[in-house]
Amino acid sequence: MTLHEILTAATLKGASDIFLIPGIPVTYKIKGTQDRQDSGIMKPDLINAVIKEIYEVSKRSTANLDNCNDDDFSFSIRDLGRFRVNIFRQRGSLAAVIRVIRFGIPDPVALGIPENVLSLADNRTGLVLVTGAAGSGKSTTLACMIDRINKSREAHIITMEDPIEYLHSHGKSIVSQREIFIDTPGYLESLRSALRESPDVILLGEMRDFDTISSAITAAETGVLLFSTLHTSSADNTINRIVDVFPANQQVQVRSQLAQLIKGVVCQQLVTSVDGTLIPVFEVMKSSPAIHNMIREGKLHQLESAMQAASAEGMVTMDTSLIELYQKGRITKDTLLTHCNNYEFMVKRVGR
Repeated sequence: MTLHEILTAATLKGASDIFLIPGIPVTYKIKGTQDRQDSGIMKPDLINAVIKEIYEVSKRSTANLDNCNDDDFSFSIRDLGRFRVNIFRQRGSLAAVIRVIRFGIPDPVALGIPENVLSLADNRTGLVLVTGAAGSGKSTTLACMIDRINKSREAHIITMEDPIEYLHSHGKSIVSQREIFIDTPGYLESLRSALRESPDVILLGEMRDFDTISSAITAAETGVLLFSTLHTSSADNTINRIVDVFPANQQVQVRSQLAQLIKGVVCQQLVTSVDGTLIPVFEVMKSSPAIHNMIREGKLHQLESAMQAASAEGMVTMDTSLIELYQKGRITKDTLLTHCNNYEFMVKRVGR
């Protein structure tokens, strides 16, 4: 199969991912399950040919692959879609996993992204964090938030992504999208440059380390609205993760800064519904006087209780969201217990 045939079949089947691994046929991931094709086992030379096509289509050098033994980037094919590919070596051969990203911004309603998540984009300043494991849909949620701003108000939106997954056309806002390692050397350099580019909204693809986290906090203090991501599973873990990267003698100051800057933390994961489809589940923490005080004073263990008590303000815990799906019959008890944060409490509530 040629690259175009592989990608065309993936889009027609509604696949989310394509696996090109030596020793198995071309395999599509569809609604969380593997669909192996009957086109025959993929041998290293066939995979090498497809990977060569990918580099030709994307007009990208193989230098990063040659130097690091893996490469991660995105490319587009007109009238077909946009794709994010990770090429790597395993057992001495090349392999690739391709994520299918269709043209256009997804419909948040169709995806199940609720208003209490999207409304965080209505803030004009501060820090909004979307967190979760890799592949949990963080980029899609952020794309929907950026699109909401782009359609509703005049702003200069600057995104820094590795790689760019969704292309935003200019709407009411001007949207500048920078791809790491292609348009800029790295997140830190791009963030520092952005502050000289009259930004109103900044999307920082990931807060990876001390330098980017520190610079993101400094950028948010300038009066912009800054979005970013972390690989954390709850609101209190998110705040802890940020504070813990700083030396002990700076942590009190950082908690005070976060208490003022945090406008919202969204933690999300994808779970399998009873009909086999993947649905997003969200924990949402929003800024409030009580939340500010808990962050400032380091009483992060109280955040969950404060969120439960503030449901009228659009806050919700992960376990509450899962319980609601279970009570509506959309997920099974096993799924509920697998993905909840407080397992023992949930067992007492719903039984084993």
